[in-house]
Amino acid sequence: MERRTVVSGLGFYVPPRVVTNFDLEKMMNTSDEWIRERTGILERHWAESGVGASDLGYEAAVKAIENAGLDKNDIDFIIAATLSPDHYFPGIGLMVQAKLGLKEIGALDIRDQCSGFLYALSVADQYIRTGTYKKILLVAAELQSANLDFSDEGRDMSVLFGDGGAAMILEANDSGDGRGVLGCYLFSDGRFVSELWMDKPSSRDNPTFRVEFFQQGKFYPRMNGRTVFKNACEKMPQAVLYGLQQLGLSISNIDYLIPHQANDRISQMVGRALRLPEEKVIRNIQRYGNTTAASIPIALAEAVQNGLIKKGHLLALTAFGSGFTWGSAFIRW
Repeated sequence: MERRTVVSGLGFYVPPRVVTNFDLEKMMNTSDEWIRERTGILERHWAESGVGASDLGYEAAVKAIENAGLDKNDIDFIIAATLSPDHYFPGIGLMVQAKLGLKEIGALDIRDQCSGFLYALSVADQYIRTGTYKKILLVAAELQSANLDFSDEGRDMSVLFGDGGAAMILEANDSGDGRGVLGCYLFSDGRFVSELWMDKPSSRDNPTFRVEFFQQGKFYPRMNGRTVFKNACEKMPQAVLYGLQQLGLSISNIDYLIPHQANDRISQMVGRALRLPEEKVIRNIQRYGNTTAASIPIALAEAVQNGLIKKGHLLALTAFGSGFTWGSAFIRW
């Protein structure tokens, strides 16, 4: 009987502060119409100063643990995904561990940006399947609003991002009922590193931090929008089709597709490329913006909370991001 990894608890958290497109009009040279037409975003949540990604992850973790009906001390491993940790080092996994007051369990941080959740899920799945750990807390949290460029040069990216965290409890399913993670399929192409990146800080520079880097805006994220858009629209459907082929499934088997919420036009194009009806593509970017590694689990948690996703549904998850990295994962709910 094949052991599978099931999600026994889910939770998500976004900061209370809502920032609309009209708010952004007051901060930079942009407009609500421009943002809506190009991204589909109407509003996003931004954290206040003094809040870190680990705080968002902690709040989501508390909800996931409660949702699972779990004693937090039963958690025996943590995996965290973020590109915006509280500090240059260490990562946020052990900070979430401390804030939850857990025993001295391991904490692993994943740095695969917008694909981070899928990479983290794949690692957790292997640990559970092999019996290495029994109950894993997976946290994906991002706080990008603290490092956005509101000048004309950076506004195309700055309108995209929101802050938020999501968490899930993962454990083994030995019942043989077919529920759980069916497979994760991951890809990368490092030739495109500078097409979507944050150039500084860099260990290649000595000293790493220099005044001129700040003056030149090197610490802000930069993106070649056309290249990223084109590749995302191609690679995400390819990853889904590859996974279906490996599992012996077809598009018709998918109940819901949950793409990384990078841009609503990308999500729509991915759905059309897969010939999925619009109602099968879960999209919530209009309310949260791009929450990077947290976007897929936030969308998943919200859909489950709203009763959209039901037991037995086949979910296809796909992401694309900096690196380039991309992939797909399939869960029988």
